[in-house]
Order: sequence, then C-alpha cells, then structure tokens
Amino acid sequence: MAAKVSYGVLERRPRDESARDIYNFAVARTVQDIERANLQPWRHPTSVATDNGNYLLTSAKPVDVEHDPSRYDLLPTDTLQIRGRFFKTRTATGGIGAPLVAVGRTEDPQFRQHYKLRRIYAPVTAVIKFDGRRAELDFVDPFLTEHTTLSNHTLPLAVDLSASTAMLLVQERPERLGLSRVINPEAYADTARLCQLQQFDRARTPVIFVHGLQATAASWAPMIDSLRQDPWIRAHYQFWFFSYPSGYPYPYSAMLLRRDLDGIKRAFPGQKRIILIGHSMGGMISRLMVTDARDTIWRDFFGTPPARTPLAGETRQLLGESLVFNHRPEVKRVIFISTPHRGSKLASGWIGRIGASLVRTPRLFEPVYAAMKPILVADTAARQLNRMANSVDTLEPNDRFVEAVNKIPITPGIPYHSIIGDRGRGDTPNSSDGVVPYWSS
Repeated sequence: MAAKVSYGVLERRPRDESARDIYNFAVARTVQDIERANLQPWRHPTSVATDNGNYLLTSAKPVDVEHDPSRYDLLPTDTLQIRGRFFKTRTATGGIGAPLVAVGRTEDPQFRQHYKLRRIYAPVTAVIKFDGRRAELDFVDPFLTEHTTLSNHTLPLAVDLSASTAMLLVQERPERLGLSRVINPEAYADTARLCQLQQFDRARTPVIFVHGLQATAASWAPMIDSLRQDPWIRAHYQFWFFSYPSGYPYPYSAMLLRRDLDGIKRAFPGQKRIILIGHSMGGMISRLMVTDARDTIWRDFFGTPPARTPLAGETRQLLGESLVFNHRPEVKRVIFISTPHRGSKLASGWIGRIGASLVRTPRLFEPVYAAMKPILVADTAARQLNRMANSVDTLEPNDRFVEAVNKIPITPGIPYHSIIGDRGRGDTPNSSDGVVPYWSS
C-alpha cells in the first residue's frame, strides 16, 4: 500500500521528497518480498493482497536470457554498508526507484569469450508503476538511462553505482592475488584478461585501466568510483580493465593485451577508439600500444632481422609477438600514472634483487630462454641473468628492452599525458613519488 499511496502523491507532486523516500523504500521492500517468496512476475503475473484489496503485480518479459531477473539475486542497496580502503565516497544520486545490486547466481561459462566478469555484479534500479489495480515492476539499467517517467513527468532515476563494485570486491576479493601473481605468475596465467565492467555500448568510449606491479584491477576501484560521480563521464565513457600476473616480463604482458584487443575488435565491431590509463608497469605496457617498434628491438636483441634469426616454432612466435609490434590504431589517447619509462633504481637495488629472485620463471619461458641465449647480442651494460627476465628485471634502468623502447618515440598524432608524483615537495625535476623518479616518469 505504501508504494501505491506514495506513487499517487508523486503523480500530483513529483518533487515531493517525503513521498519519494516512502515510495523508494516501499519498492525496495517489495523486491525483497519477491526474492524471499521466489515470485517471478515477469513470467507469471502475481496477485498481491493488501489492506486495500488485491493488486496484480506484473513485469515485462525479459528480452533475452542475460536480462532474466531469475538469474540474479536482487539486493536493495539501502541494506548495504560500503566502507574500506577502496571507497572514500559513495557514487549515488537521488531520484525515483530502489537501487539494487544484481548478482549472478551462477558463473558465466563463456565469460572469457564475452570479456565479462565470471559472475555479474550490476547496478539496477527497480521502479513500480501503477495503473488502477495493476502494478508493473520495471528493472532499469542506470548505464542506459538515468531518468524514468511517472505519469507525464520525466524524473531523475535513483542510482547507486558504488554498491555493485563494492559487492564484487567483497565477494571475489581480487586484491588478495596481487603478491601471489608476482611470485608465481604461471599458477595464475588464467587471470590474464581484458574485461568490461558494464554492458558494452558502441556510443561510449572504452577506457581501459592497466594496473602495475603487485597490483590487481581492484586498485582502480577508487578512481573508477570517483569518475562515475561525473554525469558527463558516465554518459560518454565505459570502463574496462586489463589484469595480468605482474610477475611476467612486461613485454609478454603487452603481448597478451594486444591479443585481447584483437579479440574485442572481433567481439564488438564498430567500437569507438580506446583510451588507456596505466599505472606504474601498467603504463609501460600501455606505452607499447602506442609505439612503432617494427623489428628494431628484435635487431637490437639478435643483430639480425627476424627472417634470418635461427629461431623456430613457439619460441619464434612468442618472441615475435613480444618484440616485433606496431602501435594499435584503436588507441586514441594514453594517460601514464607514475610510470617508470626509463626504469627504477629500486629494481636494480638490493630490494629489487631480492624481489626478482622470488619470482618463479614460468615453464613456458624456459625453452625460449634456452633458444635465445646463444644468439643474443652481448650487452655488457645489462645485468647478466641465467634465466628469462621477469617483471622486476624489466624495470631496471639498464634493462635491454627498457633501453631499446626509449630509443623509439611514441607514435606521432597520439596524445599522451603523464601524472607524476613529487610527494608535495615541489622539487621537480629532482622529485620522486617515492618509487618512480621524475627523470623516469
């Protein structure tokens, strides 16, 4: 009854905040009741008894399997507390409806092919509209619209975009894999992937976040939540992330990103050009997406063009994809955050050497290293290793790959920006953020 009475008030006075709050609360409780009773008004209209007689509760049939409410647990966000290091604020806007988190009840067996999370955590807003004794429940995607109609009035939709991300982090806890993926990258090879955080929309520009060493996609949660507070950004951009075991040498991680970029072009033809945002080593990976290396780095390593270098099979393919590349035409802009383009002395110091010694070399790289070692051009300035370089090694200022890349300019015509920390000391160009010095950023 509360939903019906407050709905009637809103029809007459759509800006009545008290009626709006009562309506939103009543809708949220109705969704909870539907969940508890396992009702499915989108399949079977349901008669609901109230003090004022019966109402027929209906809902539109799902347009496809993915949008079937039966596949999700629907959790009103007014029952959820959001706190912790990933959330300083809450991205929520007042309006009509009950914000929910839709949590997939099962994992998507084709999540990789669809470039989605294993389990869906999506923001939804529930709205109930009355017509006589008929009550129609609608589930609205706030990424598609932030307004709803009530009689002849167009009103803002109540939206909570933080709750779904918070629920994802609480349930999946991706941050716990950060150090493990450095030390034993092979064990977490299946976590390397590009993933969308919302339903793909050709009208929105994809923004791909690439984390750094010992981090995970969870490290981007505060920034994504802050960006979503801006209505213009919400309307024009969609957020993705590229996650990978950060014990890999970063040229290999860049190869994995290129493969995924090829994949999303096939999966989502007609997408807008991409913005990359990379932090630390993620910035170094992003840098390779806007670099025309061609075979320059290969020649620097082996002294001969690829066709004349005695390598074969999987070794040739892996090294070819890692060392021979051009800029990605779908990338239109890059933002580097605390990126050690020229390496970091921490990696070559005793802390870095201890860290590098802890990283287990993936078995995939053992035959590659054995095949390439005898034909590598000697580099007396670089550290001599008896194994394939890992991520920490490829952050050293004198690393062969780092030096080779820095001889190649970023492809002209692609805008790029650098965010460089100085810990508030104002001592640039002698500044540092504590890890990455200004001269390297």
